[in-house]
Amino acid sequence: MMAPSALPALPRTPSFRLDGKRALVTGASSGIGFGAAAALAEAGAHVTLVARRQRELEVATASIVAGDGQAAWAVLDVTDIAATADFVASAGPFDVLVNSAGMARHAPALGTSPDDYDAAMNLNLRAAYFLTREVARGLIEAGRPGSLINVSSQMGHIGGPDRTVYCANKHALEGMTKAMALEWASHGIRVNTLCPTFIRTPLAEQSLAIPERRAWILSKIKLGRLGEITDLMGPIVFLASEASALMTGTHLIVDGGWTAE
Repeated sequence: MMAPSALPALPRTPSFRLDGKRALVTGASSGIGFGAAAALAEAGAHVTLVARRQRELEVATASIVAGDGQAAWAVLDVTDIAATADFVASAGPFDVLVNSAGMARHAPALGTSPDDYDAAMNLNLRAAYFLTREVARGLIEAGRPGSLINVSSQMGHIGGPDRTVYCANKHALEGMTKAMALEWASHGIRVNTLCPTFIRTPLAEQSLAIPERRAWILSKIKLGRLGEITDLMGPIVFLASEASALMTGTHLIVDGGWTAE
């Protein structure tokens, strides 16, 4: 048996902990955003939850605090670019961003209205672009590294029926993320996307409520079940933490095997 002094150094897994980090989560009053905020707080981060609905924000934040997490809330409409920039400048810098605010107005391409197109693009892409930029600006000015996570979708990599606008903004979000990652890598700022399949949230209910659409969805998810919020909490902490320190400009797909074929 080799003497202990002759043994190679044992590698240690980088920490998944986020103690001392400040995180900003948009769309945090419900759904994936709330799950992200809860996960980051559980990992030790101080989390600021933002959304448009004050009552839901208060309840979500109180739930995290009751679970021994550190959290605060602020009402913010991220489509208001000037207000968002002011908020980030005054409340930041944030070490972690989870850009989870999103919407969908599914329709056949021939039936898409300009209003629906503009609403989805303004929130899912335009607002995400400028918020990510402002969080990065704050980190660069403070000389701090960070991890910026854009919640995309499996539909950012494939197509889907009645989802032309949604696929367009999610594909664009993937490209935006890659370009931002290249620009800010020298500052130690990582930018990645999280790409879920259909997760049980209010946003997904419009599709899941249609029996034939639900059957189609389940037929495409090879693991045979819908996603749950908890399926995304580990991946979010991974992307936010030093455990993913060499990942930037890429995506983490959590889709039960949908895009494997």
